[in-house]
Amino acid sequence: MSPARASLTLSGLLLVPLYSFGFSYEAPSVTPEVGSGYEEKPGWATESFAVAAANPLATDAGYQVLKAGGNAVDAAIAVQMVLTLVEPQSSGIGGGAFLLHYDGADVQAYDGRETAPAGATGELFMEDGEPLTFMEAVASGLSVGVPGTVRMLEQAHREHGKLDWSELFVPAITLAEEGFEISQRLHTSLASDQALASDPLAGKFYFDAEGEPLAVGETLKNPALAEVLRRIASQGSQAFYEGELADDIASRVQGHATRPGSMTVDDISGYQAVEREPICTPWQQWDVCGFPPPSSGHITVMQILGILDQQPLLEAPLDNGVSSSGWLHQFLEASRLAFADRGRYIADPDFVDAPGGDWTSMLAPAYLARRSELIGDASMGDNAQPGNPGELDVTWASQPDQPEYGTSHISIIDAEGNAVAMTTSIEQAFGSRIMADGGTGLPGGYMLNNELTDFSFTPEIDGVPVANRVEPGKRPRSSMSPTLVFDQDTGELIASLGSPGGAAIIHYTARTLVAMRDWGMSAQEALNLPHAITTGGDVYLEEGRFPEAIKEALEAYGHTVSERELTSGLQAIRVLEDGTLFGGADPRREGVVMGE
Repeated sequence: MSPARASLTLSGLLLVPLYSFGFSYEAPSVTPEVGSGYEEKPGWATESFAVAAANPLATDAGYQVLKAGGNAVDAAIAVQMVLTLVEPQSSGIGGGAFLLHYDGADVQAYDGRETAPAGATGELFMEDGEPLTFMEAVASGLSVGVPGTVRMLEQAHREHGKLDWSELFVPAITLAEEGFEISQRLHTSLASDQALASDPLAGKFYFDAEGEPLAVGETLKNPALAEVLRRIASQGSQAFYEGELADDIASRVQGHATRPGSMTVDDISGYQAVEREPICTPWQQWDVCGFPPPSSGHITVMQILGILDQQPLLEAPLDNGVSSSGWLHQFLEASRLAFADRGRYIADPDFVDAPGGDWTSMLAPAYLARRSELIGDASMGDNAQPGNPGELDVTWASQPDQPEYGTSHISIIDAEGNAVAMTTSIEQAFGSRIMADGGTGLPGGYMLNNELTDFSFTPEIDGVPVANRVEPGKRPRSSMSPTLVFDQDTGELIASLGSPGGAAIIHYTARTLVAMRDWGMSAQEALNLPHAITTGGDVYLEEGRFPEAIKEALEAYGHTVSERELTSGLQAIRVLEDGTLFGGADPRREGVVMGE
C-alpha cells in the first residue's frame, strides 16, 4: 500500500466484480474528517498518478479506476458519480460542469453548463416589476436549468475514455446500494438548510420522522440513485435525457408547489454539450489554461493576476502565511476592477459578442496596464468601473451584484501524463431543493440544480440590457475556474487545480497560483493560506485567520472589512521537477488526495 493510499483506513471491504478489464471495486468503510472549520492536512506525495476530490469515497473511486488501467477522464467520471451520492449538496448528475482535459499534446474544454428552457424569459425571476429574493428564486422550479454533466462526460469519454463507460458507475452504484456513512459536512449542510425538508422526496430521505437531519455516522442507502445510475451505465446518456428519467425531471420542475418551472422533455432531450476553445494565457514563465465564457473564471482570474503584475513588487507572506496588508490591498483592488469588467461583458458567447470580437482583448497587457494605473493608496470601494477593452457593437448594463454558491472540484493526473481539471456544480447547497428519483418510486434520488439563478434577475437597467440576462437556451455565466498550468518554455504540465466557492472561486484560484509561482509554496501550503475577497463592495477576511493589525491596515486603505467563514474547497496537484507529483486538499473540507 502506498503512503498516499495509506492515508485512508480501509475495513469491511466489499468485493464487487465489474464487467470487464479485470477490474474489481473495493468499497472502503471510510468516515471523512470534519467538514467544517479548519483541519490541517499534510499534502500527499505520489510517484506517477494522483486524484484529488472533495470526499474520500469519491477520491478512492478515482484511485481504483486509475489502478485498474483507466485514465484521467475515466477517473473523473467515477469520482463525479460518487460525489452525486456522498456530496449531494454540491454537485451531481442533476447539475452541470466544465472539464479541461490535457492528453499530453492538446488542451480541450468540454462545456456541460446547464441551459435555460425554451419557456424562460428575461422576466423569469421578476414579480410585479421587482426581482424575487434570492432564496425565493432558488427553492423553486424556476431556477432549474437543463442538466449537462452526464452528456458532457459521455462526450469526453467517447473521445478519450479507456475503460468501458459502464464500469465507471460501479463504485457509485455499489455505495448507493450498500450504503455510506453520513459525514460531518453533509450533516452540517442538512442541519443548516431551511428549505430541503419541504421537498416531498428529500424531506423523507434526509430527515427523520421528527424532522431532524440524519446523524453523523448513520449509514444511508440510496436505491433510487443506484437504479438511475444503472440505467445510465447500461444505456448511456440517452437514458438520462429521454424516457422515464427525463419525464421525471420535467414533472418535478413543472410540479413545484409554489413556483413551477417551464422545463419540458423537449428541453431535456435537446441538450447538447459543447467543446469550446480553451483560453491559454501567458503569465511570466507559465501558460495558464482555463475555461472561456460562459465561465467568467479564467478571464477574471487572469485579469487579477495581470493587473497585479503591473503593481510594485511587495513582500511574500509573513511566517504565519498571512499576506502583507500592502499585497492584500493590491489584490483586492485588482479584484474590484476585474469584477467590474466581469459584470459588464461576460455571458454565454452564443448570445453575447466579446469586446472587440475576442475575449482575450480583456487580457491584453496594454489594457491591464491601464487598469492597473487606477490602483492607488486609497481603496476604490464600490466605485470601480468597467473599462473598455475593445470596440463594442453593443453597450451592456452592468449586472447588479447577487449571491453565488456551491460547487465541487476534481483534479486528476494519470500515469500517462493526461490531466483533468473539472469543476462541477448544482449551485446553491442542495440546488433547487428538488429531488428527482427517475420515476423509480424508490427511496432517494439526486438533487436538481438551481443554476438559472446565476443569470441576472434584472434583465435590463434603464432600458439597457444586461449581457447575462435570461434567454431561452442560454447558459448562465459561471465563476467556475478549472485550471491547467504549463511551463511556457517546455510545454510540460505543471499543475491541475480549481475550487468551489461561488464568485470567490476566482479569488481562491488566483491566490493559489500566486502562492505556487511567486511565493514558492507547495500545493498544500498554498491551499492552507487564509482568504481575503471582494467582488466590488465590502472586503471579507476569513474568520479567525488574520491578525487584527491586518484588518486595521486594510481599513486605513479605505476598505470596509468584516470577517466571515470562507469555505473554499481547493484541490491542486503539482508536477515536481523530478516528474513526481505533490497534491493538496483544502483543509476547510473533507477532501483528500490519493495516488501511487
